[in-house]
Amino acid sequence: MKIYINGEYFDKENAKVSVFDHGLLYGDGIFEGIRIYNGTIFKLKEHVKRLYASAKTIFLDIPMTEKEMEEALIDAFKKNYKKEGYIRLVVTRGDGDLGIDPAKCKKANIIIIVDNISLYPKEHYENGIAVITASTQRIPPASFDVRVKSLNYLNNILAKIEARQAGVLEAIMLTSQGYVAECTADNIFIVKNNKLYSPNSFHGALEGITLNTIIKLAEKIDIKTEFATLTKYDLYNADECFFSGTGAELMPVVKIDARSIGNGKPGTLTGKIYNEFNNYIKSYAE
Repeated sequence: MKIYINGEYFDKENAKVSVFDHGLLYGDGIFEGIRIYNGTIFKLKEHVKRLYASAKTIFLDIPMTEKEMEEALIDAFKKNYKKEGYIRLVVTRGDGDLGIDPAKCKKANIIIIVDNISLYPKEHYENGIAVITASTQRIPPASFDVRVKSLNYLNNILAKIEARQAGVLEAIMLTSQGYVAECTADNIFIVKNNKLYSPNSFHGALEGITLNTIIKLAEKIDIKTEFATLTKYDLYNADECFFSGTGAELMPVVKIDARSIGNGKPGTLTGKIYNEFNNYIKSYAE
């Protein structure tokens, strides 16, 4: 493994940043998780564009252009070639002092890690999983817009801990008003009356790249999608449910808070979209 840090490559054992990096001290930074399919970086331009949108929002100056970032990702990918894999792109505020002032950080640190990824065993995709709704509330946009994919994931981590303590793998996060936002690291969809619904981004959902891919694939097979305001009532009474993300891809949900969804098995529309997604990534070449 060769890890990219600010234009140089290091072995895993020697890939280090300063303990004064504000990404470590304060979670001050952003990231993207990117899949590799068929020896090709999946949705490279979309991920880079979202990274720079996050950077702009938090006044983080990335010392290279979007095109240069794309080239750096391609170079790191080639040096660690994997036919199937995962890229973690991290941009921190950089080295500063023990104060919170980002002006003390002279230059951002850019890190690119190319590795393997496998979040869930195959049987979960075939049988679906149970989830809970977390008591940990999603951060409201008035406090911090979670469309910024920041290094500070403590809000999500606390909800993930709740899931583990409840004996399930994932949790759904709600807003302070009780509206559905997203899972701890994924977007969520429900199916009702043969139509897909997903929470609006203003309810604290990330504008997911896998989510947008699924919507386009659903439209291709004449399944309509709507961004909506959803509550737990909508979850419990959905015909089908699944979540989506770069790592998890598309995961069926068959039980929420001990309530069976539909017939308690992965649904027909979920299966159709799952197959469409798998066919898409098998033939993917950008």
